Amino acid sequence: MKKVLPLIIGLLILFSCENSIKVENPIKKFQNSLIQEGVTGSNVAQVFKDGEIIYNTIVNSGALGDKNIDENTIFPIWSMTKTVTTVAMMILLDEGKYNLNDNVADYLPEFENINCKGVDGVYPCNNDLKIIHLLTHRSGYTYYANSGANWVSTLHTDLHPAITSPIRFNNLSDYTKAVSEIPLDFEPGSMYTYGINQAILGRLIEVITEKSFYAYLKETVFDKLGMNDTKFHLTAADRIRFQPLRVNIKPNTAFNNSDFHLEGYTSALDGYTYDENNKAHFGGEGLVSTMSDFSKFCQMLVNGGVYQNERIISEEGIKAMTSKYTNAYPDPSEPNVFPLEGYGYGFTFSVLEDNEAWGSGAPNGIYGWSGYHNTWFWIDPTNNLYALFMSNSIEPDFSILKDFQIATYNFIK
Repeated sequence: MKKVLPLIIGLLILFSCENSIKVENPIKKFQNSLIQEGVTGSNVAQVFKDGEIIYNTIVNSGALGDKNIDENTIFPIWSMTKTVTTVAMMILLDEGKYNLNDNVADYLPEFENINCKGVDGVYPCNNDLKIIHLLTHRSGYTYYANSGANWVSTLHTDLHPAITSPIRFNNLSDYTKAVSEIPLDFEPGSMYTYGINQAILGRLIEVITEKSFYAYLKETVFDKLGMNDTKFHLTAADRIRFQPLRVNIKPNTAFNNSDFHLEGYTSALDGYTYDENNKAHFGGEGLVSTMSDFSKFCQMLVNGGVYQNERIISEEGIKAMTSKYTNAYPDPSEPNVFPLEGYGYGFTFSVLEDNEAWGSGAPNGIYGWSGYHNTWFWIDPTNNLYALFMSNSIEPDFSILKDFQIATYNFIK
């Protein structure tokens, strides 16, 4: 019996291992489900923990019109651009180039005499517009569209003046002057509304640094992190690597208040020209990047602002941009926040403060953001972890964040 017992134990261990191998990785299962449900086409996910990549997997759809992803695939990152702009602003704050409570008009005089909307019409704002209002999306500027404009409206030329359109504008100076003529939806600082704030901050950076916005980002962030494919334009060679757009426009949703429906793959609906000669580099949505590039940005944040022994942003800067300036959903006094229960808001970044309400298995203190075409990332200081998901697809699906987190924290267990 003594000789048989080790054999039985060994067989049990082998049987257990074989069964565990058959269980699909929860992150890969999540990626496959997005393709099967038509939410995205080909996609890629990466998880980094304790100084090394522990998961990095591409799942290709194989669908007609889609393209297989590889390490050089370029994605539009849309609103994840805001996080780069925010880091650039923190670098300038570290250098003492401005104060958070400075008036925007001190740098951009066109914002000196701004107006607000009220119940009795438009009136001169009582509050000054401050830099911190732009950083926190509490300025009163939102996103705009013409009545009847549809989801490809950014390609039109007859748009509301605040639309971040490289067709309408070819530089940021003209853009901010046009924006300054628009009445704010509310008094600066009084509530949260997601909007064009980082596009204005791009021009502010130009004035502070006396450089183009892109030149400053390249010098202080992209070159130092080796983010060579992160930029506001696409060359002919880049176009070959640009991921086609998976379109799944559903009728009567928050993003499409009509019966219109469209589904398929296309390379013709970028939303931006990505013209190298256009200098309207919008800090809220204009960048393209790769998984390899943006993972370096995430690694810098996980490392407390340091990348390969070089400090990019101070720990104080990270603390400032991830502190809470807007209460978490749901809050009746903040009717415009995103429906991410348990998340408060810092400088662009959403920050988890009630992980029980959110229920993904992530700890409090994680922070991150997303892009309109379903790119997502978060930084987890507690577990020394970041997770990054990239696709090129619409409509935006907010369930991706929670599902990716559930899969990730099940995986690391």
